[in-house]
Amino acid sequence: MEYRNLGASGLRVPVLSFGAGTFGGSGPLFGAWGNTDVSQARRLVDICLEAGVNLFDTADVYSAGASEEVLGQAIGGKRDAVLISTKMALPMGDGPADWGTSRSRLIKSVDDALRRLGTDYIDLLQLHAFDASTPVEEMLSTLDRLIAAGKLRYIGASNFAGWELMKSLAVSQRHGYARYVAHQVYYSLAGRDYEWELMPLAADQGVGALVWSPLAWGRLTGRIRRGQPLPEGSRLHQTAEFGPPVDDDMLFNIVDILDEIAAETGKTVPQIAINWLTARPTVSSVIIGARNEDQLRQNLGAVGWSLTKEQVERLEKVSAVPAPYPYFPYRRQEGFARLNPPLV
Repeated sequence: MEYRNLGASGLRVPVLSFGAGTFGGSGPLFGAWGNTDVSQARRLVDICLEAGVNLFDTADVYSAGASEEVLGQAIGGKRDAVLISTKMALPMGDGPADWGTSRSRLIKSVDDALRRLGTDYIDLLQLHAFDASTPVEEMLSTLDRLIAAGKLRYIGASNFAGWELMKSLAVSQRHGYARYVAHQVYYSLAGRDYEWELMPLAADQGVGALVWSPLAWGRLTGRIRRGQPLPEGSRLHQTAEFGPPVDDDMLFNIVDILDEIAAETGKTVPQIAINWLTARPTVSSVIIGARNEDQLRQNLGAVGWSLTKEQVERLEKVSAVPAPYPYFPYRRQEGFARLNPPLV
């Protein structure tokens, strides 16, 4: 397993990490992902560790805290061998103090997460969304104090817009607070919006990407085919509305190229889609999930080999979309690109 520094920090993370969204799954969204109990979770954790995957990602909102609880029990006795990443900010209830990233909410949410996880520190805490109702200085000063108290090691963001992330980094620099070293983002062959602004920002500021939904919400598994109904067991029947939008024509064109490359390499469609992501600029780790051992072992096979330059070019060509303003001049005109060349 390859390990990379998380952004500009000294924290080394595996290029593949494991998402625990299926752990204790319940409700219309997480229940459709899976319902992994503690004994099953222990087995998945063991397989990950055997392969060198030691970063496990969860969130307080995943099945109302059950994911954190199951993960905490699954890593029992192995705390020193694993890295725990969790997220908070989204509503955990209907009360006025049940959502957001105010000082009081962050302190309570961190303590609650520590209790559920059965640990006394979190390796990486990410704010699950930007809370526009709380001053950035309040959020960051609180996180900085939680680091000083030994409850957190590193901090990051998730699903931030470019200006929200940059403003946060600027406030940290101005006041000497701990900086975000990670940004958990959606990025896939079928959704490359990350490349327009967030990727250049991450490269400039030393923020590592942790990629969620690398298979485009299950659409790049190889089971979704042109002219065919969704497979009976696909989670898209119940969860499509929660996931990122995807243009069907482009999706099926991408799958066609993935099929061709699968035939050339002997790898599976999802392995190729994940492998492509691991080679993209600023990507520190790609978060994989699995309902069972077979799925996990398949996804672990996405690393340890490389696509050819020609195969990468085919994937990028079929998945490319026109750049929006103000990015398109830098893609279309040599004069613009000379001043500010695109990363990809």
